[in-house]
Amino acid sequence: MYPDLWFLLAVFASFTGYAIYLAGLQRRLVEPNRASWLIWGSATLIEAVTYTAVNPGTPQSLVFLFSAAACLTIAVALWRRARWSAPDALEGVCMAASLGAILLWLVFREAFWAHMLVVAVVPVSFWPTWRSVWADRARERSPAWGLWSIGDLATLILATRIGGQGVGEYAYILVELACHASVWFMIGLATVNPLRSFGWREGRLRVLDAYAPANPFAIRDTHLGKSVFAAQGFRAGEPIVAFTGRRLAADRLPRRLSGRTDRFVQIARDAYLGPSGAIDDLINHSCAPNAGLRFDGDAPVLVAIRDIAVGEEISWDYSTTLADPDWRMACACGAPECRGTIAAFDTLPPERQRWYLDRGLVAPYLRRDRDDVAA
Repeated sequence: MYPDLWFLLAVFASFTGYAIYLAGLQRRLVEPNRASWLIWGSATLIEAVTYTAVNPGTPQSLVFLFSAAACLTIAVALWRRARWSAPDALEGVCMAASLGAILLWLVFREAFWAHMLVVAVVPVSFWPTWRSVWADRARERSPAWGLWSIGDLATLILATRIGGQGVGEYAYILVELACHASVWFMIGLATVNPLRSFGWREGRLRVLDAYAPANPFAIRDTHLGKSVFAAQGFRAGEPIVAFTGRRLAADRLPRRLSGRTDRFVQIARDAYLGPSGAIDDLINHSCAPNAGLRFDGDAPVLVAIRDIAVGEEISWDYSTTLADPDWRMACACGAPECRGTIAAFDTLPPERQRWYLDRGLVAPYLRRDRDDVAA
């Protein structure tokens, strides 16, 4: 007997959603609420077990088991990435409800009521995420929410086709569908469209750094790791690529930045541009760069400082946007004039500062600081 098509759609949508969300998490394209994911990880594990106990032998129980494993994976990834903060009152209530479900099931063996308690926990556990999205929709702007909603709908159709299921089964599916769809509506329905999710730049479709019809870049491994090389020539002054990460307030940066891998660009005294997940994340620093950032407002565009030949590595000077006195990174660019350390702009020799300023290759807030001092 072949698997039901609705079952296959539910599994595919759920699997693809979690894969895309994890990729976005690794590239820092999403900023999830850590408390919500910890609650979901524990709650979905309970739900998967209690659901199977209430509805043994149903194919949708496999979907819930997979979802539980994926939620726990994301929760662990978030836990490892940043230091945990104490839960607020609402998050504490959600955790207590989840613990109550575990005790009810383990001590009294009342699988049905444990199942219903977890159903009640789900919308409560969404409150931290709803609050986060309300403050900034970009924190959860991922096609995963649309895919999860589609997967929930397919699971609901599957349950009705099988028939004979109790209120417990339908309650959980409907609550999940409502919660996932609510976030999808809040961040914008168009985010399920891959063209919107991966971006459309200059008339070309950009999908994970691949361009059609022609890719102007090549990615190669060097002593610095992944590096970007020119697959076509660029003339001096020609735009190379826009930096498209999301703007973040300084107080929302991860607690642990790690040099080459942090992928954050300071664009104002109290603001940074986060990773985009695209080619600009891989462009390395050089103390003798062939490119530099120019700003249209707060949006930086990398332009060629001089002619760049095919096969030449593209690089820029990270110090031209930096003011944070605490951020430093050992430099291994290999240029004859290598400074040995990448640090704030005001650590550069005065003549080098002037060279960048005269060419408009310094973040606007740093230029304003120097204009204020001169005045």
